[in-house]
Amino acid sequence: MKQHLNTLFVTKEGVWLAREGETVCVQEKGKTLMRVPLHNLQSIVTMGWEISASAQLMAACAENNIGLSFCTPHGRFLASAVGYTPGNVLLRRAQYRRADDEESSMAIAREMIAAKITNGRHVLLRAMRDHGEMQNHLRPLAEELVPCIRNARQVATRAELLGIEGHAADIYFSAFPTLLINRTRAIYFSGRNRRPPKDAVNALLSFLYALLAQDCRSGLEACGLDSAVGFFHRDRPGRPGLALDLMEEFRAPLADRLALSLLNRQQLTDKDFTIEAGGAVFLKEDSRKIVITAWQERKKEIIEHPFLQEKMTIGFVPHIQARLLARYVRGDLDAYPPMIWK
Repeated sequence: MKQHLNTLFVTKEGVWLAREGETVCVQEKGKTLMRVPLHNLQSIVTMGWEISASAQLMAACAENNIGLSFCTPHGRFLASAVGYTPGNVLLRRAQYRRADDEESSMAIAREMIAAKITNGRHVLLRAMRDHGEMQNHLRPLAEELVPCIRNARQVATRAELLGIEGHAADIYFSAFPTLLINRTRAIYFSGRNRRPPKDAVNALLSFLYALLAQDCRSGLEACGLDSAVGFFHRDRPGRPGLALDLMEEFRAPLADRLALSLLNRQQLTDKDFTIEAGGAVFLKEDSRKIVITAWQERKKEIIEHPFLQEKMTIGFVPHIQARLLARYVRGDLDAYPPMIWK
C-alpha cells in the first residue's frame, strides 16, 4: 500500500478495506496494516484480483465524494463504487446534447487529437535536443507529424479523424526503438500492442495509461461532467469515453516520457517483468510500486499552464482541463483550449 498526495493505492492481494470511524483501515487476516483518515483522501485505487471493500466503506466514500476504483493487478479499470452524482444537471444535459451532435462533438475532438499529435511531436523534438545523435532519425518523423496536426484540425467526420490519429500514432511509435537507449532481449518495442501487451514497453505503457485514465476520470467527475460520455471515444458499456478523450492530451508528455525515462535510467529492467505462457508481458507487483511512486513524483512537478498562464503541479492539470472543458460545454468559452505541453 502507498499513499501519494491524496490517493491511496492498494496493490497487496488478499487485503480487506473497511471503515473504522472516519478512517479507511487496510486489514489482512484480521491484522491492521494501515489506517488513513478519509478526509485526507480524494480517491482510493485498488490493483488486484483479491482486494475487497466493505459496504460501509463504499458508502462513506460515496458520501464524501471519494473515488473508489477497482482495477486489475496490471492497472486496467474494472469498476468503481459511486453514490449519488452531484454534478450540475444542466451541465450534463449540455454535454449529452453536444455528444449527440456530430458537428459539436467534432469541434472538441479535433482540438484534443491535434493536441495529442502536437504533444507527441514535442516528445520527439525534446529527445533530439537531449540526444543529438538521434537527430537524423527523429527529425524526419517529427516533420511528418506537422501535416497530421494541420489535417486533424480541418476534418469534418470522426472516421477521418480516426484515420489521421492512427497514421500519426504509427509515425510517433516508429520512433520508440530509437528512443530506447538500453534495449535488451526483454526491453524492446516492436509497435503498439495491448490486451494483452506483448513486450515490456507496451506492458509499462498500458499500466501508465490506466493510471492516467483514473486521474482524468477523477477530474471530470469532480467538476460535474459524465466521464462515460465522450466526444471522440463513443459510448460503450463500461468505458469512460470522456476520460479517454481527455487523456489524449497527456499520453505522450506524461505516460510515454515517464516510461522511456524509467527504462533508459534502468529503474526498471528485465527482472521487473513477467512473461506468461501465451506471450503476454506484465509488470510484477513490486515493480508496479516503483512505477506508481515515479508517477506521483512526476505529478508534483511545477509547470505553467499555457492558457491560464498560472503555475501549478502537473497532477492538477487534468482537473484544470476538465473544468475548461466544462466551461466550453456550458458556453462560457468560445472554444476548448487543449493542453499543449512546452
